[in-house]
Amino acid sequence: MKQFTYPAYKLSAAGYEIKLIYTGFLIFVTIGMFTIGLYQFKRIGATYDLVVAYYRGGDLGQEIAYPKTFTQLLETTHFHAFIMGISFLTLAHLFIATSLGPRVKWSFLGLAFFSSLVDIAGPWLILYFSPTFAFLQLASWLAMWLGYGALILLPLYEMWGKGWEHRSPRSSRAPCP
Repeated sequence: MKQFTYPAYKLSAAGYEIKLIYTGFLIFVTIGMFTIGLYQFKRIGATYDLVVAYYRGGDLGQEIAYPKTFTQLLETTHFHAFIMGISFLTLAHLFIATSLGPRVKWSFLGLAFFSSLVDIAGPWLILYFSPTFAFLQLASWLAMWLGYGALILLPLYEMWGKGWEHRSPRSSRAPCP
């Protein structure tokens, strides 16, 4: 993490070992994003009616859902606030170390951050204010996929795609047969 204290630090200049560690983290985050996506679309559903039924109670197709309780939402919010905060912090550090311009960086960081907040607030708004907020919930999922997708894929490209142009003499040796 010491590298992040230097304003000019770029992922493309990171050592091979650091790139492997960051890539491992990004793989775990990708698996987490993939599984939450499956949960969102398989368990909750990707339509207005299914999102409303999941949180407010109703027919989910193969089962009947009961309205979520205050305690259930509290438990989910507690977990998501912590894990999303830690994930965002780490991904944002990696993303800031790319060579993208400030406007692009802040656009994707803002998209990921605010869509995460809406995702956390969405179930509360749907249950306690109006089912119309299900549209906002669905939009937040799409925005999260775009925002976090960029925070994952662009650092990977910076390290392994674009970074190939900046190989150290050690990494440019021919592989052993």
